[in-house]
Amino acid sequence: MGNLNFIDRFLFFLNAIFALLLFISCFVPQIPVAHFAYFSVLGLTVPLLVLFNLLFLSYWLLKGKRQLWLSAIVLGLGFFCLGNFFRFKLAEEEVREADLGIMSYNVRGFNKYDLLNDPLADERIMEFISLEAPDVLCIQEFSRIKDRELKKMYPFKFITAHKSNEKKSIQAIYSKYDIINSGSLDFPDTGNNAIFADIVVNKDTLRIYNLHLESHRIIPSVSRLSNEPKGRLLKRLGKSFAKQGAQAQLVQKHMNAAPYRKIVCGDFNNTQFSNVYKVIKGNMNDSFSEQGTGYGRTFNFRYYPVRIDFILVDEALEITAHKNFDIKLSDHFPVMASIKMDSK
Repeated sequence: MGNLNFIDRFLFFLNAIFALLLFISCFVPQIPVAHFAYFSVLGLTVPLLVLFNLLFLSYWLLKGKRQLWLSAIVLGLGFFCLGNFFRFKLAEEEVREADLGIMSYNVRGFNKYDLLNDPLADERIMEFISLEAPDVLCIQEFSRIKDRELKKMYPFKFITAHKSNEKKSIQAIYSKYDIINSGSLDFPDTGNNAIFADIVVNKDTLRIYNLHLESHRIIPSVSRLSNEPKGRLLKRLGKSFAKQGAQAQLVQKHMNAAPYRKIVCGDFNNTQFSNVYKVIKGNMNDSFSEQGTGYGRTFNFRYYPVRIDFILVDEALEITAHKNFDIKLSDHFPVMASIKMDSK
């Protein structure tokens, strides 16, 4: 560093900080959330850390300085450990009618509480679902106000059961195929939950999970986050990450006992760079990683691509297509995948 001027020395100091944070992020998926909940915050920042390291790499490359190797090595390690959060693909495959189409969508109660400035949001969501017509529909933050309409499209369903005085997030699974068994995982001490349904498709039984893991209760706005005291924000995130870790363990244990091939849908409230995602995914395939394109963002956080909604598919099944929909009718964007059922 002896040949660097003061500005370059300062920039390299900043470079080292962002490189160190990305390096630590590489190990976040391996760290149990229950013991190191605060480390999980780094998983949310991976796209930003990658961007800054790319900028520093470009800067040193243009100046012909060997300092470029710091970010180059860390970015290489990040790609190897975390994978790529951006998929280079010219176009998405079309969801094929011959395959099983499954959609996951957090509808935020069909805008029942007018959180979205669109009085027709609920009707537009229903029009969208009717147009795409997935064979299986997994909804998080469901509201029964649309149950009657959905029953016209789906003869089979399972919805979270709860007492009227409980403030619980409701999940729902609607299916064009027969549901022969269903149940709830009943997460303790939370308003979130997960449900499952066993459906019969062409004489083959699949277990479908619909998850809504612990919420962070974050308003998707950089300005609103910057105004919140950082100590209080980190404490709240730490608690919610710890709960997510416990919930992921419950889901994993339940899935390990399942007698059928599995498909997991849901709002994880965490990214693909987290231990929570790693625990639940196991050996399953991520439909976006297999067939998606671009950033695959699923949460409407302004100016920041966050993917927290997933469709995970048993490795014995073939994912033939994945699609992200850019419709702003909730704080989440729906995702859909098609799965070839004759794979063994």
